Amino acid sequence: MRVSQFFLSTLREAPTEAELISHALMLRAGLIKKLGSGLYTWMPLGLRVLRKIEHIVREEMNGSGAIEVLMPAIQPAELWQESGRWDVFGPQMLKIKDRHEHDFCFGPTHEEIITDIARREIKSYRQLPLNFYQIQTKFRDEIRPRFGVMRAREFLMKDAYSFHTDENSLLQTYQRMFETYSRIFTRLGLKFRAVAADTGAIGGSGSHEFHVLADSGEDAIAFCPDSDYAANIELASSLLLPRQREVPEGDMQKISTPEQKTCTEVAEFLKIPLHKTVKTLAVKANETVYLLLLRGDHQLNELKVRKIPFLSEFQMASEGDILREIGTVPGYIGPVGANTCIIADQAVINMSNFVCGANDEGFHFTNVNFDRDLKTPEHVFDIRNVVAEDLSPDGKGKLEICRGIEVGHIFQLRTKYSEQMKATYLDESGQMRYMEMGCYGIGISRIAAAAIEQSHDERGIIFPATMAPFELAIVPIGLHKSNSVKETVDKLYQQFLDAHVDVLLDDRDERPGVMFADMELIGIPHRIVIGERGLKQSIAEYQGRTDQDSQNVPIDKIFSFITERLCSN
Repeated sequence: MRVSQFFLSTLREAPTEAELISHALMLRAGLIKKLGSGLYTWMPLGLRVLRKIEHIVREEMNGSGAIEVLMPAIQPAELWQESGRWDVFGPQMLKIKDRHEHDFCFGPTHEEIITDIARREIKSYRQLPLNFYQIQTKFRDEIRPRFGVMRAREFLMKDAYSFHTDENSLLQTYQRMFETYSRIFTRLGLKFRAVAADTGAIGGSGSHEFHVLADSGEDAIAFCPDSDYAANIELASSLLLPRQREVPEGDMQKISTPEQKTCTEVAEFLKIPLHKTVKTLAVKANETVYLLLLRGDHQLNELKVRKIPFLSEFQMASEGDILREIGTVPGYIGPVGANTCIIADQAVINMSNFVCGANDEGFHFTNVNFDRDLKTPEHVFDIRNVVAEDLSPDGKGKLEICRGIEVGHIFQLRTKYSEQMKATYLDESGQMRYMEMGCYGIGISRIAAAAIEQSHDERGIIFPATMAPFELAIVPIGLHKSNSVKETVDKLYQQFLDAHVDVLLDDRDERPGVMFADMELIGIPHRIVIGERGLKQSIAEYQGRTDQDSQNVPIDKIFSFITERLCSN
């Protein structure tokens, strides 16, 4: 492709709206243009990146035995009402009416549609298992779209849905999809981790997320470098050590802390480590107030709390609730003498000689010990976020925490949708049974942004070779002034085209510095420069996108030099 026949629209500075580096660089490189809040046009350069991602995804999905379909983006309300999700999916769903006042939505996902297809088309166990996938636009009405295509309202997604006779068949396909996803992200040249995750609004019995590792990632991931353990921070757990408490150091004392409410303030005031304090949080569920105990340096994990059956619908207690039930104000709540049900985090149970609120405004207790100053709580759960240096739950090392950008998610749906929508088949004995289901999503458009977050520098994007808009850039110096440069460049350009190399020839009448800056900004992995001075010495100048310096290559060797480089990627 010649730049003169292409559309290249780069910016020297990013618009002020850009928050993430990927957003800024995608706008500067002209990959995307903003249409409205969370809505972006993919420009020719950006579309080439999307198509290359799609190509790898499609090859691997086809190779896994999945079958491609394309379902409507606009979906009738009846199917969502049948599954029970029309009212519970939330305001993310864009609901619309047609001219007949019938309700529809712009599909945020397609479980209902594919389940309707399956129940109409699949009748016998002989037709199973099946795995359908599509690559299609989705719409979710984000309350605050931000970060460019990373959290846009309209986005491109690969979603797949499998149907099975039993759980064992589902697990086999689930494992195949796990391996397929791992191959996809490896081929895309991304550093990633697969982590155990919560099923969220999609539902089901088990799931894994695939995260591109990047410091700007929204999600925290806990992993053990000495084993395969990895989980989203919402789901991650740590190994619980056997109960082993220190000997009490002295009597419990009530001390004045008139201005200190948080554990951090109290620890600083008393000159003790933060991990020697206990924070007490009051929550309310079914009109009952409960006290949650956590170590002062730990954070509550609300998702884990909601998995406790009697706290599934909890909310933080109001100041009025706390005053009425406990007789104090927030900041001074504690478990000693409390007549309220107490739920302790696992890490709290091993604590001794700790500090906690005294249920009296302006006071805390010091040297508090279980079994002496208060009973050991009967209800003990894992209700906190893990932290670095926690023991891995598999016992094979210590946890580390990193940031990740979710680009894929796979679920074991089981019969969540087939039961609601009566998707059944006849088994070998003629008995009617509900189909087991799985679903598997990849954010195609998000991958492009995640790759940039993971790999960039002060000059611009560093795309992995497999998703770069072009593999090679040819930058001629004096193309419009030197016949020898023009003849050499045109011949070499045609050679690369004939060899099916994705090459971009910058044939603009621009200063070399402008052309170099643009090629670096848009992230092309390989660049060769040809000028009259080099031709007099029969050399071309080569530089890889991540190379510190350029190197001279004999002009008659440059074609084989580049093709060997491309083959080695």
